[in-house]
Amino acid sequence: MNSDRDHAETMPLRVAVQEEGGEVLDNEADLSEPAARGRKKAVVLSVVAVLLVTGVGAGLLWAGGGGDTPEPEAGPKIRQVAVVKTDMSGVREMEGTLGYDSVRAIRGAGEGVVTWLPKQGATVTRGKQLYRVDERPTVVFYGSTPLYRRLDTPGSVGRDIRVVADNLKAAGYDIGQQPAVGTVVQQRAPVDQQTSADAGTSTATGADRETAEPGSGPPPSAQGDDAGQETGAGQPAEDRTGAGQSPTPVRQAKVKEGDGVLTESLMAAIKRWQKSVDIEPTGVLESSDVVVTRSAVRVSEVSAQTGDAAANDLLSVTATTKSVRIPVETLDLGTIKAGQTVTVMLPDGTETGGEVATIGTTIKADQEGESGAGVSKINVTVSVDDAEAVKGIDAAPVQVRFEGEAKKGVLAVPVGALLALREGGYAVRLAEGRAAEGRSAGGRLVPVDTGMFARGLVEISGEDIAEGMKVEATA
Repeated sequence: MNSDRDHAETMPLRVAVQEEGGEVLDNEADLSEPAARGRKKAVVLSVVAVLLVTGVGAGLLWAGGGGDTPEPEAGPKIRQVAVVKTDMSGVREMEGTLGYDSVRAIRGAGEGVVTWLPKQGATVTRGKQLYRVDERPTVVFYGSTPLYRRLDTPGSVGRDIRVVADNLKAAGYDIGQQPAVGTVVQQRAPVDQQTSADAGTSTATGADRETAEPGSGPPPSAQGDDAGQETGAGQPAEDRTGAGQSPTPVRQAKVKEGDGVLTESLMAAIKRWQKSVDIEPTGVLESSDVVVTRSAVRVSEVSAQTGDAAANDLLSVTATTKSVRIPVETLDLGTIKAGQTVTVMLPDGTETGGEVATIGTTIKADQEGESGAGVSKINVTVSVDDAEAVKGIDAAPVQVRFEGEAKKGVLAVPVGALLALREGGYAVRLAEGRAAEGRSAGGRLVPVDTGMFARGLVEISGEDIAEGMKVEATA
């Protein structure tokens, strides 16, 4: 190729030139001219792509001209801005869904026919029936361990028994004394496997006398008499003195933290409770007699009908509290902390306070855009401070405002004022004179440290940075 063609195809670039003295100067001459290359010791060319997505700015290099070669318009126009002192806050708004907490499907246990179901929207509290199978009610108990077995063996130990003991005690029944942690208890044979002779020798126990007591619920007088007449109340029968008063122990178990023990007193309390809820008072608790929930539940959906087989999904329940679930991109999680206060903006335009309750651990990939690129997200749950503010809303899309970090009296410039340096870091260019025709006026570069980014501004600091000084920024 000839030199004229080379000259015509050369794109003039704005460059930073290092003199021997160390000062950075601007040179907008066409680098294709040999004379220009000869006058300088070293030339550094930097072309920096800038992507402003989340408010993070990067530097720009603008095209310059040289000689008489026509210049195509390139790069954004330049304007002068002042460094300002201001308050900054990392406010972010995200979309979420308001709804009831802890959705759970309830499946019937065992055989039978569904004979009663609650209405959708009903609230069921401790001790109230959730549904009926063959006219036998299934009742709500509060706790964290479900009943996973038939409780029919005196001396049995476990966390499920603790749930039964705690709920009966909360309902006002006298359950007697529970063995302390570390106690070794003796288990007996299940009630329905004990011989008639065993049953005959134990007629003096409070548990058997209880079957003849009239009435329902936990009468105080009956509880007191029962507790007083039972020798060694709260202890397994095999620990009592006297020949022939208890069946032969079948195994031993040690009481651990959080365990309950199926004592004679507790079985007597179970009988009294069974009478109050129209269950045959046997003192034996079936796993299908109780649904364990953490608190009161709301019936969100009824999926069965009376007459259906019980061993199916019958209904769905939720907690009575509401929260907001927000799918957050994993890259944004660093700014969200558990316990952080937020503002929930409701569909009617009102606002209520909230708090980040939990941050999930399961990452899900959502498909977004025409390219189908996966975006990793994690669910963040926000609790609502004022239940009355969302009382009439079962489910709705909402906006959640995260206030984030706040700083007062910091120096800031628009993000378009940042220039990315070749050696790393950022700088701003001082505005010397007026920028003409959208081109830099050639001011000095001043290195800066960046801080918070918010609403198009970036916090900057440095030895030569002061309030009011003029710098260049993209228009």
